[in-house]
Amino acid sequence: HPNLGVVRVGPEQSFVVADIPGLIEGASEGAGLGHQFLRHLQRTRLLLHIVDLAPFDEGVDPVEQAKAIVGELKKYDAELYSKPRWLVLNKLDMVPVEERAAKVKDFVKRFKWKGPVYEISALTREGCEPLIRKIFEHVHTQQLAEQAPKEVDPRFAGGEDSGLDMTDPRFAPQDPE
Repeated sequence: HPNLGVVRVGPEQSFVVADIPGLIEGASEGAGLGHQFLRHLQRTRLLLHIVDLAPFDEGVDPVEQAKAIVGELKKYDAELYSKPRWLVLNKLDMVPVEERAAKVKDFVKRFKWKGPVYEISALTREGCEPLIRKIFEHVHTQQLAEQAPKEVDPRFAGGEDSGLDMTDPRFAPQDPE
């Protein structure tokens, strides 16, 4: 199951985050806990693709791992693949300051990423606060859009602009007998 957590942005401002670790290549075919994890992702408003820029295993290519995950999303469900997705590059604290910009640029280029990119260190919290604010803004905007009244065809809305002649006797209240 995903790890759920509430992120508090301010008084009466929060959102829920689902951390879904361990999505692996082959998940779309059911490998590991693939289908379970992918089903959880379908209920989200935003996907954060968090990639460690400095993986523990130096033999691991973070770009190839990230591409594999995106491939699993695409194979599993086109709608899931097309959800808003942001790239979050983590473990900035493990990359020497003078190498960060080049490492980020190289990752984005090799990953062929065109969307938003956020650079963070979960350990030191560097970059976390701006990311949290952006997530809240995105989620809040989506919630407002979902709650907005849907446009109704004026012919079926009733009222003055309905095109119906409310003086027509067919619309007069009926007396119950």
